[in-house]
Amino acid sequence: MAGSLIRQVYPVAKNKFNKAWLDRHRNDPYVKLAQKHDYRARAAFKLIEIDEQDKLIHPGMTIVDLGSTPGAWSQATRERLRIKSQGQTVVSGRIIALDVLPMEPIADVEFLQGDIREESVLRDLEARLHGQKVDLVLSDMAPNLSGVEVADAARMGHLIELAVEFAQNHLKPDGALLAKCFHGSGYNQNVDLFRHAFRQVASRKPKASRPESSEIFLLGRKLRQPAPTA
Repeated sequence: MAGSLIRQVYPVAKNKFNKAWLDRHRNDPYVKLAQKHDYRARAAFKLIEIDEQDKLIHPGMTIVDLGSTPGAWSQATRERLRIKSQGQTVVSGRIIALDVLPMEPIADVEFLQGDIREESVLRDLEARLHGQKVDLVLSDMAPNLSGVEVADAARMGHLIELAVEFAQNHLKPDGALLAKCFHGSGYNQNVDLFRHAFRQVASRKPKASRPESSEIFLLGRKLRQPAPTA
């Protein structure tokens, strides 16, 4: 009896939720701006706003974009690497993007599909750097959320640990890491992790990040020391 009741009620609740989400999405000013500027997601404006405040991206940089799909951050990054050269607009610098999901190609962006939690994928990413140090690591990685706060915080914390470790191993001494996390369970531990890795640590909540979302971005600059070798 209970099971049949759930099957009858749940589709209605689900449809109401989907409709509310779609209505909010259609009316979102950042969604409209993303469409206007041909960005693949409204998330581009989160990076744009942070970059305008912190001046992270400059032509000539080598930048790694972790959790890149669908590509909005790579698009925004590419725009900031463009310069005028001999009467033409060209990209000065290098963007290497990584995601477990496929991503439609973006001009001047090298994409690697794989899970950074897998050693072989990490080694492939490192090989593409050819020993070159990185100026900036961007991480918009997030786990599939289960709704169980403690479990989700642990999964998010693990991704942040991977981003920090990658930054410690591959950033230039004055490089930076910008990583998404969630304000809630585990947040203080993530901040402590950043403070152990970087001399300058700040949090950013751009206007393009929905106010009701617990999403927040941690920015670390100037490495304290490389990650210890195994």
